[in-house]
Amino acid sequence: MPVVTRQAEKSATEPPATLRERALGWLRRAWRPAASVAAVTIAFVLVWQGISGKNGLLMWREKQAEDRELQKEIDALNQENARLRQRVEQLNSNPDAINQVAREQLHYAKPNEVIVQLPPEKKPPEQLIGSGK
Repeated sequence: MPVVTRQAEKSATEPPATLRERALGWLRRAWRPAASVAAVTIAFVLVWQGISGKNGLLMWREKQAEDRELQKEIDALNQENARLRQRVEQLNSNPDAINQVAREQLHYAKPNEVIVQLPPEKKPPEQLIGSGK
């Protein structure tokens, strides 16, 4: 007796399947691979969004670097503020400091003093490279 497969039995006993039945059969066989591909695609998109999205890892690192730069700027400004506060306190309490500022910046002089301003120093001209002289 010859070995008969199920497919051969079906085709021998049943009439050819309709288009609807063939489509349903194809869907039954293809839904798992299609769902796997969809799941992998969704996972890839989520990982990509987590790395390079609007609030992703790359943007987070960029914001951290910006935060460090701003913190350095804040520290420098705080140091300058402290220095300026100290200078203001010195000018408020020390008459000699006021006198020094008046002489240096405003060019004030005491009676019987003459202020002489010298022209700024001129740098010697540099030889041009390749001039041969």
